[in-house]
Amino acid sequence: MIEIKNLSKQYGSGQTAVKALKPVSLKIEDGEQVAVIGASGSGKSTFLHLLGGLETPTTGSVLYGDFNLTGAKETAQSDFRLRNIGFVFQSYNLLPELTAYENMIFPLLMDRRQPEKAYLEEVVSRLGLSDRLDHLPGQLSGGQQQRVALARALLCRPKVLLCDEPTGNLDSKNTATVTALLSQTAKDYGVTLITVTHNPSISKQYPRILSIEDGEIGGDVA
Repeated sequence: MIEIKNLSKQYGSGQTAVKALKPVSLKIEDGEQVAVIGASGSGKSTFLHLLGGLETPTTGSVLYGDFNLTGAKETAQSDFRLRNIGFVFQSYNLLPELTAYENMIFPLLMDRRQPEKAYLEEVVSRLGLSDRLDHLPGQLSGGQQQRVALARALLCRPKVLLCDEPTGNLDSKNTATVTALLSQTAKDYGVTLITVTHNPSISKQYPRILSIEDGEIGGDVA
């Protein structure tokens, strides 16, 4: 379970201070699929980055079970992220000089691990990338690049998948495909899925929806 306690983020101080995220406390159960919806600049990405330990909160904590991510030292945070949290970003963040396959296994190699062949083949097949492994990112469509990014996240066998506008650069067809893949793969692998989006047609496909406006997260959207 993810337990968020009095979590907030402020940039700057005094009259120029920006409260990107106002104090919020909530719990997300293992295996839940949660959409966080709000307009651009509402604080969605800040919230997600705090959950993943990519930013330091002004107040509060994020606990993954008994592990206090925000209270841990930087090395412990990095190790935990690498082994427990998968990230999927709008911009794909693929290394242009590496093939799709090399991009997929890069985080594993950073952790001095080798990919599990059977699991890799299963993930690649599920995402429809079996015939694209030798292609460079520039040779792939936007939808294919995002599926490579999803495969990269899944190959580390994360317990939690954090997605920041994962379909923001995709057309409607690829948006539907990637959204369905995120939901189904998270369900099949028992992964907690948290996705931020400004698109109501995406958020309504999630069992739980949180809304955020001007840095303030309200209650669950019915």
